[in-house]
Amino acid sequence: MRFPPTSEIRKMRKTLDLTQTQLAAASGVSQSTIAKIEKNTISAGYDTIVKLFETMEAMKDDDGKGLTAAEIASKGVVSIQSGEHVKAASDLMKSTGFSQVPVLSGELPVGSISEKSILGLLRQGLTMDELSNTTISKVMSDPYPLVSETTPLATITAMISGCDAILVSRKGSVIGIITNADMLKLI
Repeated sequence: MRFPPTSEIRKMRKTLDLTQTQLAAASGVSQSTIAKIEKNTISAGYDTIVKLFETMEAMKDDDGKGLTAAEIASKGVVSIQSGEHVKAASDLMKSTGFSQVPVLSGELPVGSISEKSILGLLRQGLTMDELSNTTISKVMSDPYPLVSETTPLATITAMISGCDAILVSRKGSVIGIITNADMLKLI
């Protein structure tokens, strides 16, 4: 396969509506390396360039034929506000059957909380009473990655292996969530 010049990487990535982070997750090339290649501040090795172009070609071939983030995502995202207490998050997870939920500040994703992280806090020595009355913002984990509704399945597949969930957005608003369970439904 003959590849275009490296100066075309950014253009091709933009055409596919991919961020550098999404391309990094799908290709295995670091985001910082992609940024440097696109700015022409480094001369990347042949293997790296091949990985980037092959990844984007596969995504291009999949684009239109494959599923998008919006089609995979569960709608009606169950979330909790960062100012709530951990007890409220625990109650929400028990009532919905979800083991993890995104944490929002208004409509903006700012973190995540899970059964696993709550149990970890108990193992660290917090008492049930202390934990119940602790504000989620003080103990939440990093937010889940946020992707556009048009993000292709290949990108989602690459990203989900490194996180518990992915939020899907349309014009800046969260419209869905993709978890491992959603991915298993595709099999």
